[in-house]
Amino acid sequence: MTATPHPGVSTASAGPDTHDADHPDVPAAFDRAAATYDTMVNLNPGYHRHLQSAADALAEKLPAGPGSTVIDLGCGSGASTDALVNSMGHRGQAYTAVGVDGSAGMLAEARSKPWPTWVSFEQSRAEELPALAGSLPPVSGVLAAYLFRNVGDRDAVLRSVWELLAPGGVLVVQDYSVSGSSMARAVWNAVSWSVVIPLSKVINRDTGIYRYLWRSVLDNDTVDVFTDRMQQVGFVDVEHRTVDGWQRDILHTFRGRKPS
Repeated sequence: MTATPHPGVSTASAGPDTHDADHPDVPAAFDRAAATYDTMVNLNPGYHRHLQSAADALAEKLPAGPGSTVIDLGCGSGASTDALVNSMGHRGQAYTAVGVDGSAGMLAEARSKPWPTWVSFEQSRAEELPALAGSLPPVSGVLAAYLFRNVGDRDAVLRSVWELLAPGGVLVVQDYSVSGSSMARAVWNAVSWSVVIPLSKVINRDTGIYRYLWRSVLDNDTVDVFTDRMQQVGFVDVEHRTVDGWQRDILHTFRGRKPS
C-alpha cells in the first residue's frame, strides 16, 4: 500500500526532518526515480483502479463526435495514459491522446511501452503548456493526475488548460490533499513514514522524492480552495468526490467543463 508522486514544480513547505532533498527540482528528481517508479506504484493496490476511475470520469463527459484529442497532463511513466486509452477505447470513436510531462526520464519509461499509433508523448512542464498548445489540434479533454499540488502557480496552469480546451471540453483532476481533515492528515503521516518512505529506501535507495511527496500533500489546497480555483478560471458544473478505504478524504477527483 503506497502513494505515489508525479512530476511538476514544488512549492512544498518546511516541516519535521527538513532537508534539501525534501525540496527537489521535481522533474530532475523524477528522472532519477524513473527506473523504479512503476515498481513503487504497483505496490499500491488501488493506484491503477483510481486512475481508471478518473479517466472514466473524463471520457463519460467528453463532447460527442469523432476526432477528439485528449491530453494526459503530467503523464509520468504512462500509467494514467494507459487508463485514458482504456476509457477512450470504450467510446468507439476515433481520437488521439497526447501524454505531456516535464521529466525526460519518466517520458522515456512511458515511450518504452507498447502504444497504439494514435498515442504520442511530448516533454513540457505544465507551466509551459501555452507554448505547446500551438502544436496541438483542438483538445476536448484534459486529465491531470497527481499534478496540481506540484505546480508553482495553480491558477495560471488552470487558465492555460481552460484556454487549451475547446468549448464544451472537460478537465478531470486527481490528487492527494489532507488540508481539510485532521484525521486524513494523521493517516497520511502514518502511511508516509511507516510504509512509503521506508519502501522507497529499499526500492529506490533515495527517499528524497517520497519525502517531497509527503510534504507536498500536506501543503496542498483544500477541496474547497481547489474547487474555487476551477470556478474562478471559468469551469462550470464543477464536481468533487473522494474514494473509499484508507485514502478516503486523502485522494480526491475533481471534474469541470468549459462552457460550450
